[in-house]
Amino acid sequence: MASDRSTLTARTDAPVAEARPHSYTVHGRTLTDDYAWLKAENWRDVLKDPAALPADILAHLEAENAYAEAALAEVSALRTRLVAEMRGRIREDESGVPEPDGPFAYYTRHREGGQHPLICRRPRNLMVLTGRDTETIAEEGAEAGETILLDGDQEGEGRPFFELAAAVHSDDHARLAWSADTKGSELYAIWVRDLATGQDLDDLVEATSGEAVWSADASAFYYVAVDANHRPARVMRHLLGTPQDADTTIYEEGDSGFFVHLGTTQSKTFLTITASDHETSEVFLLDRTAPRAELQVVEPRTPLLIYSVEHWGEHLFILTNADGAEDFKIVTTRRDAPGRAHWRDLIPHRAGVMIRHQHVIGGHLVRLEIENARPRIIVRDMQGEEHAVAFAEEAYSLGLQPGHEFETALIRFTYSSMTTPAETYDYDCVTRARQLRKRQSVPSGHDPAAYVTRRLFATAPDGESVPISLLHRRDLPLDGSAPLLLYGYGSYGTLMPAAFRTNLLSLVDRGFVYAIAHVRGGTEKGWRWYLDGKREKKPNTFTDFVACARALIDAGYTGEGRIVAHGGSAGGMLMGAVANLAPELFAGIIADVPFVDVLNTMLDGELPLTPPEWPEWGNPGESPQAFETILSYSPYDNVAAKAYPPILALGGLTDPRVTYWEPAKWVAKLRATMTGGGPILMRINMEAGHGGAAGRFDRLEEVGLIYAFALLAVGRTSNS
Repeated sequence: MASDRSTLTARTDAPVAEARPHSYTVHGRTLTDDYAWLKAENWRDVLKDPAALPADILAHLEAENAYAEAALAEVSALRTRLVAEMRGRIREDESGVPEPDGPFAYYTRHREGGQHPLICRRPRNLMVLTGRDTETIAEEGAEAGETILLDGDQEGEGRPFFELAAAVHSDDHARLAWSADTKGSELYAIWVRDLATGQDLDDLVEATSGEAVWSADASAFYYVAVDANHRPARVMRHLLGTPQDADTTIYEEGDSGFFVHLGTTQSKTFLTITASDHETSEVFLLDRTAPRAELQVVEPRTPLLIYSVEHWGEHLFILTNADGAEDFKIVTTRRDAPGRAHWRDLIPHRAGVMIRHQHVIGGHLVRLEIENARPRIIVRDMQGEEHAVAFAEEAYSLGLQPGHEFETALIRFTYSSMTTPAETYDYDCVTRARQLRKRQSVPSGHDPAAYVTRRLFATAPDGESVPISLLHRRDLPLDGSAPLLLYGYGSYGTLMPAAFRTNLLSLVDRGFVYAIAHVRGGTEKGWRWYLDGKREKKPNTFTDFVACARALIDAGYTGEGRIVAHGGSAGGMLMGAVANLAPELFAGIIADVPFVDVLNTMLDGELPLTPPEWPEWGNPGESPQAFETILSYSPYDNVAAKAYPPILALGGLTDPRVTYWEPAKWVAKLRATMTGGGPILMRINMEAGHGGAAGRFDRLEEVGLIYAFALLAVGRTSNS
């Protein structure tokens, strides 16, 4: 292996964005933004058609992409090796475990070499081959009665971008409503496929959020239409055989800060419409089985009240934070008396034990809860007897899969750890027997015993204990010499699972330690952990991350200047903040679709996500305090005249969540202001949005770029 010395150095040929000062005044403070021009005035048009991007901005982004490729040219062979390694760990003809529903079992799979999923079904009696690996489903195909309902590879052929969003079969199994994004801008079209003929009907519905729910008689489906500012705002009913402009409005949201989502209860009796922001929700029910049913509100929206609804018989089960239940509780009420005045506690609130999800099937209430960053499943029968589904590892990931059916005693869950590939189990809530349905295969081989996963804790500046999950090879010397990739997010209450990821082995097998900093802003330690990382307390997220980096150095897992930090979206904001706070700790920083222009974005109420984001960050246009808080940490506004580590910023041209101009402005300002260090690189995917490339192998190219940059930053670019 080559000596651990980075060859990333500042270059003299970096693109220079022209400074075109734009000044504005808020709350008596005048600020100047030299790079505001990089935001296209016609950004709405660009989301729909990337060719609408103004020529001067296009030229700058193309120059940035060319510069990044030139700067990383020395690792082009390494990128190729990394992609080949990662692809070698994927079973290319991978198949999901079939989900039973009536006479059929539905599943997705991929074909060898295929980029996109196939949506399939087979007769229910051919769903399980007892005692055999479920991956044989991909090999048996039509011999076992398989029908390919939708071929993602075929639908995506010839398109620069294609992402399948949903594929929902009707109750009578005769039709499939399917949606896809063909620009990367999250403007989804919905088609309807006749499953008898395999042909799509004329019922094309455009400019939707991608969600679809069938009426019980399959004569119509419901969807969410987006407004002119790209926000999911109206629930529509589309009657098959009629044009989209004849669709009926079922619900229209009048508050631009609330987004609308569709779903159903597990019983499939009710369509659910949820209007919510990050701290308040309101749920409406519509009986799918009653042709003339009217929308029924469960509980009118109340600031800071969050709830979700499930159904069983004459009862509703409601997961809520009502009455001070910070970590949530489950209450019940009769379906004909849904309001809060009738709610009765079933699972009381327990501080520090957060109920993340409830799942109601015919005779059981199942909940997924987490305590001190460790998840568990609790099964309760309708007579009140409970038991836990136990797991042994120190740090692991756990997920419930709802399935299609209601009158069943089976639940399905997935389990993995950072060393253990994902396992899918069916669990009988009555007999308590668990049956392994699928174990993630790693074709190139994987020995869990060769790796170690640990859970550590760092002490934050205010004394809080911050969990860290980490992975490394068992034979790695822990003497402080190892490079370390430290990942962080810490926003919206999102939990970062300690899950198995085959791609990480390409770094870990090259001597990296991989660590996740479970910083405040997530919910690893309950809802308070989230509240302590939002609005005026947002800086805790950043200082927690720095504390984790220093704790890992002190524990001998790495050394100062040996850490590569990585985060995306709101985690990209974290990357920008720690680059300003403690640049000396990092050998490199990877900011994926980074939300770094926080103040300007939160001041622009026309951007798609801004009004719904005000509860998360504060509204700087209305509140002087919010303005000052955001100004104090916004990465773009706090770039300073000092040395920065090498930085790789990634973005997507049609990203409606974190717009392309955020990383573009940040990179321009860094180069113009910093006194040393770097280089500062940016790559904008000109054919994708927030999630990057949609094809599963195309995504590996982006991961290969990220990992090659990380290896280059710490000087480990040879093939070991």
